[in-house]
Amino acid sequence: MDEPRTQLGDTVGTRFVRRNLDLVGKLHQRSVLPAAVDVARGRRLTSPLVVDLDPTTVCDLACPECISSQVLHHGQIGQDRVVRLAHELADSKVLAVILIGGGEPLLHRSVGRVIEVLHEAGIKLGLVTNGTQIHRHLDRLADMLSWVRVSIDAGTADTYAAFRPSRGKHSAFPQVIENMRALAARKTGRLGYSFLLMQRFDQDGRVTDSNYAEVYRAGVLAKEIGCDYFEVKAMLDEDHYTVNQSPEAIAAVEEQIARLRDLEDDGFHVLHSSNWQAVRRRSDTVQEKDYHRCAIAELRTTVTPTGVYVCPYHRGNPKGRIGDIGQSTFAEMWAAADTGVIDPSRDCRFVCARHASNQEIATLATGPAGPPCDDFDPFI
Repeated sequence: MDEPRTQLGDTVGTRFVRRNLDLVGKLHQRSVLPAAVDVARGRRLTSPLVVDLDPTTVCDLACPECISSQVLHHGQIGQDRVVRLAHELADSKVLAVILIGGGEPLLHRSVGRVIEVLHEAGIKLGLVTNGTQIHRHLDRLADMLSWVRVSIDAGTADTYAAFRPSRGKHSAFPQVIENMRALAARKTGRLGYSFLLMQRFDQDGRVTDSNYAEVYRAGVLAKEIGCDYFEVKAMLDEDHYTVNQSPEAIAAVEEQIARLRDLEDDGFHVLHSSNWQAVRRRSDTVQEKDYHRCAIAELRTTVTPTGVYVCPYHRGNPKGRIGDIGQSTFAEMWAAADTGVIDPSRDCRFVCARHASNQEIATLATGPAGPPCDDFDPFI
């Protein structure tokens, strides 16, 4: 994964951001490297190191471009079961859990207790949220999470209403911004403002609606709120392939990002996702892979109300389903799971954020080239 371009020197803040984006470098941490070497040598782990946990598939927004639309509103993990699952993860070798989902994780009634159990066990926590429910869990999010990333995709209420409409009558934008401001004032972890670039087209391919013009405005708002970073992401189709854009559209976004870099300092950074980097380089939307087993699927997994999947890219894909924590404990499910059900050369031809990590793990079969580095971020 490319490091973000900045106008800063080698400050502590910049190094911190770069290290947390370095997915390959994370494999060489003291707590991760032995597991990565075991996986490179074909051994199974007693548990993954990172779990993406979808507590619910329910969402209070109705985003037309939602990439998870096919898995929405198919129930939730039971309230008692999800708390037991948290205890099972606490008793495993899992290092980090990301509360995420096709739905909005903070809508689950037991999510507060899940956060408490995992935090008390020393497991690091991240959250991907639409931000509408932050105020209901402010104390826990401020004190117990390593990071919170809020999907906004707009810089004004009107654009937000067009691309992230509420299921109710009123726009959630004012509430979300106020929630983020309140969290920023108290947080101990990082807070991010996520901006997914979106366009709509008519039958002739002409753009009919877009949020591209609000990148700069959204970035300014992110800093004013108190966010640690503002991230620009490219739109994906329903099969997770990047949607390439016209040179003019790319240039318009890049010009705004360049202006936002003037706002960067040791506490605020502007980031490109790997898929936007692919779009701006006009890379092939197909990412060829010459390996047939995803090593990362042994180090990370995705637990949802409808089953356990090898990764978020294959959430809801029957072929990528490896178990069900509704039928067994997490340890029992993992022991019986076949994490090799997906062949990346055939089933993952989209741009995968962890392609470089898989390539790196392949080099570890004969042992790492040097000693491990100190731990800095378990979210591999």
